[in-house]
Amino acid sequence: MKRTTTVLAALCLLLAATIGVQAAKTEGGEDVNPGDDVPFTVVERTSPSQDSTPWSLSVALDQTALDNGTTLEITTQICLNSGVCDPPVMQEVGVSEDGSTYSMELKPPTDHSYVNWRVKATYSDESTENFPNGDWYKTWSSCYYQEGGYGGVHADGDGCDVPAAGEDEGFLPSAGMLMTLAALSGAAVVAVARRE
Repeated sequence: MKRTTTVLAALCLLLAATIGVQAAKTEGGEDVNPGDDVPFTVVERTSPSQDSTPWSLSVALDQTALDNGTTLEITTQICLNSGVCDPPVMQEVGVSEDGSTYSMELKPPTDHSYVNWRVKATYSDESTENFPNGDWYKTWSSCYYQEGGYGGVHADGDGCDVPAAGEDEGFLPSAGMLMTLAALSGAAVVAVARRE
């Protein structure tokens, strides 16, 4: 029993060291993307990701993989500025008619630091392979916390100043709100006039 406990403790320390080394490879704000050794290409990926705003990813199989009957799954994981990461989620993907392109979209929550993502290929012989193997590709948010400070295009000193979804749409949302308020005010005036 004592020997088993020692072996388990050693394995835990080794795993913790490995995770620390992998985390050290990532520079804050520098996305981690697939290299040339994958059976797909990234067609579209929103970068940076932004709180409460759709984040999109589309990947297309290389012709050889498509011809061999390879299929793909996409898994994502959202990590927050607090250092907590949500459990990984296998995404529902849209697949193009020819089976070559896999697309998905999600809305990152407020105060997220980055979106982790990976692709699982299933080959015609039912064998599978993860890309990357044992790690994640990464898309940083427009405001992230790392090593005691904030970075990104929406970093504002000691915090984040991320525009609300739709806030950058200019005058139209404000005009729509004013018209709604005017209609509600008119209805209230009519209701009061009827009571009198």
